[in-house]
Amino acid sequence: MEIDSVNPSLVPGAAGEGEIAKFLDQYMQGLGLKTDLEEVAPCRFNVIGLLKGTGGGRTLMLNGHTDTVGADYMEIDPFDPVVKERRMYGRGTYDMKGGLASLLGAVKAVVESGVELKGDVIMAAVCDEEFASIGTEKVVEGYMADAAIVGEPTELQIEIAHKGFAWIDIVTEGFAAHGSAWELGVDAIAKMGKVQVGLERHQGEVLMKKVHELVGPPSVHSSIIEGGRELSTYPDRCRLQVERRLIPGETRGDVEEELKGLLESISADDPKFKGSYEITFFRGPMEVPREEAICQILRDSSREITGEEPEFIGAGGWLDTQIIWESGTPAVAFGPGGYGAHGAVEYVDIDSVTGASRIVERAIHLFCG
Repeated sequence: MEIDSVNPSLVPGAAGEGEIAKFLDQYMQGLGLKTDLEEVAPCRFNVIGLLKGTGGGRTLMLNGHTDTVGADYMEIDPFDPVVKERRMYGRGTYDMKGGLASLLGAVKAVVESGVELKGDVIMAAVCDEEFASIGTEKVVEGYMADAAIVGEPTELQIEIAHKGFAWIDIVTEGFAAHGSAWELGVDAIAKMGKVQVGLERHQGEVLMKKVHELVGPPSVHSSIIEGGRELSTYPDRCRLQVERRLIPGETRGDVEEELKGLLESISADDPKFKGSYEITFFRGPMEVPREEAICQILRDSSREITGEEPEFIGAGGWLDTQIIWESGTPAVAFGPGGYGAHGAVEYVDIDSVTGASRIVERAIHLFCG
């Protein structure tokens, strides 16, 4: 927890994952795992540990990210972890070094049990989840598994679904003219106002009626707007940056159709309207069937360890589970509880880290054989 691993793609000049990857490489080797310390991009590292089975069993991937968001706004020293009332405070304790610790603890317990597994365990500590997920994208290129557990914080519930998102640039074009030349100037910012009204109407009239049982409705919102040159000139260009959150079952094609339909409808009513869009970044939603073996085994392991039935849940935030699931491997998120992801105060519940570790250990034995 003391190692600074702030993502440099979020905070220019930040430490990155190099030091923590090297630490974990040594730690996994100490457990007897065969490791691969891989530089995914300049100064951006994954470390993969392999616990080899005897053969004939299923392979399970455990995945956790080592990067964190920035910490300069935190209320306490972000890299000097403090424990109070069975909570550990510090940047990344909750998101998600606590979950990563629970996965490593599970692997350690399996090794120390002396039980030989039939299947392999792949322990992937990956970079860059908080920005573009180049770490997990690299992992799925080189490693195959029959299922995966991503140790994100879930309060010991089994997350099988989450939303996706699209980042969109919408541009309206006007005509620059002197502020007094109303007959010549076309106000690109005013035209963008029609786009924003249309997006708000679409949210209320369409998106709010499409509700997923685990993650709720999809949504769209305007994030950043810029336009204009000077006070006495009609603005010839305006750019609006939009985020559209998708629920399982929705696709990039659905977003494309919405945007085309919106701009075409405005153009039909306003011959001076000129607008275009570009999807600049896209991550799909996901939902793993609860009938998948890893879902049932995690449920049974949790019930056996805690005596309680965990819930199958969904979430709004996007996770690396989607990349793993899209590659063909059923992936769920399962991890400890706490508070304050990306916040000024962040902590993980220590007992839930231990609990998650015990449950995952049991799941490893049941899944790998």
